[in-house]
Amino acid sequence: MANRSRSPVATGPERVFGDLRSVAARVRDQLSWEEPESAVELPAEELPAGQISQYARQERARVLSAGASALDKLAEGRGDEISDDESFGMEAVVLLEGRPALLVEGQDFPPQQGDWAVLDAHRAAIRETLARVGRVEVSGHLSLDWLGTGFLVGPETVMTNRHVAVEFARGTGDDWVFQQGLGAALDIGEECRSGPETADGGPSYEVTGVLGVHEDVDLALLRVAPYLGGSALPTPLAIAADAPPDLPGHPVYCVGYPAWDGRRNEPESMRRIFMDVYNVKRLQPGTTTGLEPEGNVMRHDCSTLGGNSGSPVVDLTDHRVLGLHFGGRYGLGNYAVPLWQLVEDPLLVRGEVNFV
Repeated sequence: MANRSRSPVATGPERVFGDLRSVAARVRDQLSWEEPESAVELPAEELPAGQISQYARQERARVLSAGASALDKLAEGRGDEISDDESFGMEAVVLLEGRPALLVEGQDFPPQQGDWAVLDAHRAAIRETLARVGRVEVSGHLSLDWLGTGFLVGPETVMTNRHVAVEFARGTGDDWVFQQGLGAALDIGEECRSGPETADGGPSYEVTGVLGVHEDVDLALLRVAPYLGGSALPTPLAIAADAPPDLPGHPVYCVGYPAWDGRRNEPESMRRIFMDVYNVKRLQPGTTTGLEPEGNVMRHDCSTLGGNSGSPVVDLTDHRVLGLHFGGRYGLGNYAVPLWQLVEDPLLVRGEVNFV
């Protein structure tokens, strides 16, 4: 069974879920409460779309039902009896229930059930985090209008990845400057809106300069300021000055803007977890999975995509930022810079990073 499916989160269901049987029961219960199709015949012009929608719902129910059966077998020690369809369905359950990518709206997230109901108890602190993470947008670029994610770490300082910053900045000796004709901003909004509101969820701040790009790790610091007449900068996030004692397995969450990323991820898995909605703000819970042997890379299993470059990896227990997400590999896991190792780094000292 283990070779039939490689989940993008690189974590088996036994580690993702506390009680496999209760997850299977919850999946079946949710499926039983879904509204049946209306008996009213659709107008002719709506019939094809309605049939496609009905088929999609039926297929989703079939896949999740197979996944619930697989979880029951796994709980009973019958993993060798899990079929290919059940393995596929179990991966879908892991992605949708165990490592979700929750849409953010109004700098908030939907109420949660199951293992991630714990997020509701931390709602106030998570909302504070959401209000300090934004999309790094660029003007004047030939092919891109946004590049990744960034978050406030100092009074006027935003942290993101080196590979994000070099899209609009270039080095000139000891300094970094904007490439000619390019500009950048940090937009705290860019949410998926379900209601009639026209606001996108938050203010935008101008990137006024590049404080520096780190030579050894995938990290850059940007200077930001409010636009004329715009909102003042919020206080920065707290950055962890020490490591949690229980790595791996520590609960964390990312906040960022996952984008379609077919180069490094299996397309159908992306569709199952992101529901074909990309480029907007998401809350992505998961756990740390360890440190690389050399100790300068922290691994985690939050469900991220390419646009998450520059996302904070936040400790769910005290909401300090543990790491700076910079990439991942399908079926293997995700990687972040462990920020507690940079407390005395000259670039971060210069950026007045808020280590706590």
